[in-house]
Amino acid sequence: MSAPKFTTLGCRLNAYETEAMKELSQQAGLQDAVIVNTCAVTAEAVRKARQEIRKLRRENPNARLIVTGCAAQTEPQTFSAMDEVDAVIGNTEKMQPDTWKGMAADFIGETETVQVDDIMSVTETAGHLIDGFGTRSRAYVQVQNGCDHRCTFCIIPYGRGNSRSVPAGVVVDQIKRLVDKGYNEVVLTGVDLTSWGADLPAQPKLGDLVMRILKLVPDLPRLRISSIDSIEVDENLMQAIATEPRLMPHLHLSLQHGDDLILKRMKRRHLRDDAIRFTEEALSLRPGMTFGADIIAGFPTETEAHFENSLKLVTDCNLTWLHVFPYSKREGTPAARIPQQVNGKIIKDRAARLRTAGEAQVAKHLSAQIGQTHHILMENPHMGRTEQFTEVSFDTTHPEGQIVTATITGQTATQLQA
Repeated sequence: MSAPKFTTLGCRLNAYETEAMKELSQQAGLQDAVIVNTCAVTAEAVRKARQEIRKLRRENPNARLIVTGCAAQTEPQTFSAMDEVDAVIGNTEKMQPDTWKGMAADFIGETETVQVDDIMSVTETAGHLIDGFGTRSRAYVQVQNGCDHRCTFCIIPYGRGNSRSVPAGVVVDQIKRLVDKGYNEVVLTGVDLTSWGADLPAQPKLGDLVMRILKLVPDLPRLRISSIDSIEVDENLMQAIATEPRLMPHLHLSLQHGDDLILKRMKRRHLRDDAIRFTEEALSLRPGMTFGADIIAGFPTETEAHFENSLKLVTDCNLTWLHVFPYSKREGTPAARIPQQVNGKIIKDRAARLRTAGEAQVAKHLSAQIGQTHHILMENPHMGRTEQFTEVSFDTTHPEGQIVTATITGQTATQLQA
């Protein structure tokens, strides 16, 4: 008998939930199983999930193979029809102890092969109290799940459900435990992080949560927030950016495009000028702040002129770290029904041009750091990250999880050197 093996596909939130599932499955006594936590963000992600499942079955012919995650939630029949798969469980079910107790019962007539309920009926998100994951350098805390918005390209609300928030007190208590365990950085994660609090009494905002964490956990050296929707940023979050050095000066923005017409067709809630205005204000409050962004290339109806506006947005918003997504037609979304789909070769070319623009921004950022002194959180003995999330390599070794103060002496294409 062997402990379950987990494979995580997709986002950081999935990785967080995999750690919670490891604990739940261990408590249930599950043995000899392979669990695949899937992503559904693109059609390509689903295809890769199927490939991974076939590969894992070849490598583990006698194990029970369980599929979960967003793709399992949105397309349970796709995976239940695969000969390699023994069970499919939804995003809600994967976080429930009883699900794993059933899986540990060896499938002898005691467990449904497909356990995927209506995700839209879920109204609460528990704070999954794990001790962090990945490395000893930073811990990730899920404070929100789901999304109330319906961007025309996105399938994720159908995999994650509507927005639900973890109460602030639960979040603060978890972060206190993580700090007591020695973590020097905590990252707040969620599907639509800036919607945190809308479903809680008094409807607090993300900025309220950030200020509360920094006040009530004074021993936390570094707090970082993951991807946000800049149009939803509240006054308290801007105040924290301006006044709280323990809030890291790096924001990843869900921008998606740089042309107003395409943004409207995407059903986004901001326009080009809103994004530019936000980054300018944030930089004025916190000089040296860096921005990452998600940008989609080749959304249906996108012309070369539309694309050029996305390309210019990279410099107009002073973006540094780009996540470029070639548009992928996702069945079940309104965008998939738009007749004017962009040719695949054009999409690939535009995505490459965006990445090139991003590489130029990275080079510009790296060169500006030469001679600067940074506080660097070590991710492994030879590499850590600055407050702006820039990688720094060291010739000497430092303990993982330690914050090291060092002067930047050089750079490569992707890293600083100290």
